Amino acid sequence: MLWELIATIFAGLGAAGIALGIRFISRNKAPRWLIPVFAALGMLGFQVQSEYNWYQHQASLLPEGVVVVRTVEQQAFWRPWSYVYPQTLRFIAADIANAAPNQRNNAIWLVDLYFFERRLSAKRVPQVVHCQQQARADFTKQLPIPAPGEAISKDWIKLDNNDPLLLALCHRQPV
Repeated sequence: MLWELIATIFAGLGAAGIALGIRFISRNKAPRWLIPVFAALGMLGFQVQSEYNWYQHQASLLPEGVVVVRTVEQQAFWRPWSYVYPQTLRFIAADIANAAPNQRNNAIWLVDLYFFERRLSAKRVPQVVHCQQQARADFTKQLPIPAPGEAISKDWIKLDNNDPLLLALCHRQPV
């Protein structure tokens, strides 16, 4: 975040430099207020560009085998441009490559989900996914793992047929 602040300041200085250049070329006939206006627009433009490129940049840094399974787009009145083009400020990625099947029931997989949010550290949450029953649960020592053909407990959360986590984990091609 410190580097982003420094970059924002330099974007403002660069834009103010452009305004100074305009004043120099016009032999100081351009108004003086152009300098702070350019500086403000440069900083605002950098912040908007940074907000919109954050998701693509973070997703490109994910290692092979880690798949984005959900994105959250947000709109805010203090960002009026977000109503035209919503910003992705949070997303969830699943580590499909390192998912492990359960030894007791091979329809159940242990997978790490990573929660990313703008300006916050990523959080890792282990999840258990039951491919046949289309459900997921938080991985805890108290979680009852059903035997093959056995019903799931109330600790499990049902997922839709087209849930991206189910599709990525349960319908993947064998390696």
